[in-house]
Amino acid sequence: MSSLLRLATAGSVDDGKSTLVGRLLYDTKSVLADQLDAVTRASVDRGLSTPDLSLLVDGLRSEREQGITIDVAYRYFATPKRSFVLADTPGHVQYTRNTVTGASTAQLAILLVDARKGVVEQTRRHAAVLALLGVPRLVLAVNKIDLVDFDEETFRVIAKEFTAHATSLGYPEGAVLAIPVSALAGDNVVDPSGRTPWYGGPTLLAHLESVPAAPDPHDAPFRFPVQYVIRPRTAEYPDYRGYAGQVAAGTVRRGDEVVVLPAGLRSTVARIDTADGELEEAAAGRSVTLLLTDDLDIGRGDLIAASAEAPVPTDELDATVAWLSEKPLRPGARVLVKHGARTVQAFVEELTSRFDEQKLSSVDTPEALALNEIGRVRIRTAEPLPVDDYAVNRRTGAFLVIDNADGTTLAAGLVGAPLSMLRSDRDVVSPGP
Repeated sequence: MSSLLRLATAGSVDDGKSTLVGRLLYDTKSVLADQLDAVTRASVDRGLSTPDLSLLVDGLRSEREQGITIDVAYRYFATPKRSFVLADTPGHVQYTRNTVTGASTAQLAILLVDARKGVVEQTRRHAAVLALLGVPRLVLAVNKIDLVDFDEETFRVIAKEFTAHATSLGYPEGAVLAIPVSALAGDNVVDPSGRTPWYGGPTLLAHLESVPAAPDPHDAPFRFPVQYVIRPRTAEYPDYRGYAGQVAAGTVRRGDEVVVLPAGLRSTVARIDTADGELEEAAAGRSVTLLLTDDLDIGRGDLIAASAEAPVPTDELDATVAWLSEKPLRPGARVLVKHGARTVQAFVEELTSRFDEQKLSSVDTPEALALNEIGRVRIRTAEPLPVDDYAVNRRTGAFLVIDNADGTTLAAGLVGAPLSMLRSDRDVVSPGP
């Protein structure tokens, strides 16, 4: 069975993200004939002599008309070596919030730059967002290399500058690879280009097929957010009480001792049910129904965790947020916090710092956080939540901040400070004498 790689694209506007994704789909023969015919007709209507492959990705009418990407477009394709789930994210500054969505589950991100422009402000902003979200690997696709006559020095300068920026964000040098490509012509996307003899690295697809994929956290402490309580109450199942959801981290086995949070109730796993029958164990990513030996008061939003390594529920979140709303965040705001399937009232006590992704520095105690800004906050919740540090567990260390007036999403929140520049003095433990 081939492995699965989740990846996302990011970059500044007009850097060719959609064309690159379209090229990957086209050259891997992942496009249906009717899709290609539709793209060909639309391209002819625009006066183009060759198919505009970006139209394979820009699915919304408003995107096609403007020639830009607005929404996150998910595409699925496969080669004999690996399957892929790709999120093509927008490049405009006002849609940075969509980049957060697309990159939240990515194991690798392709960050594009225009070879004529090099690393720009939005490139640095996206790199900071990707580092914040814990995306473990980056590919810098120096696109439109044909428009600079396949110049090696131009590529080397851009690659060096970006690698230095990524390293300052916490990426080890081996986690970043720069590739010169032409999405329009196909150079170094799927097949090696004879026009870049000075480049000895892999093509983009070859790298995607061979790069180690960050595994699901099977070895992490067991975490299972309860999505639904199953109570058939039929003649066949008069006393059945199952807790349905997806294993967020770790592995659960029949007979394991668990604790239900935030209440702190303890029990033992009696059965692990699926639509195909019972299992002896279930690992991260598997959707199952758990049955416990004790009849406990468990509901949607509770967390079933390994009793020996359970998180401590807290009503005070020291967290990092990527602010996604045009309405600024200020201390004293009353909001909702959604963690897993549980939503609680909350109060923003303090804005600790704001991160400047261009200067790679923090501003202490800012007055507000504006759209697309990243900052450290302290939030008090009305009920304790069983959270993990985001650096330890991306699933149970993440939450959403929601407007309690209209239900819109205001921010993506991460428990702790994933970026070292966001740490305050209070996080630093002084060495002993």
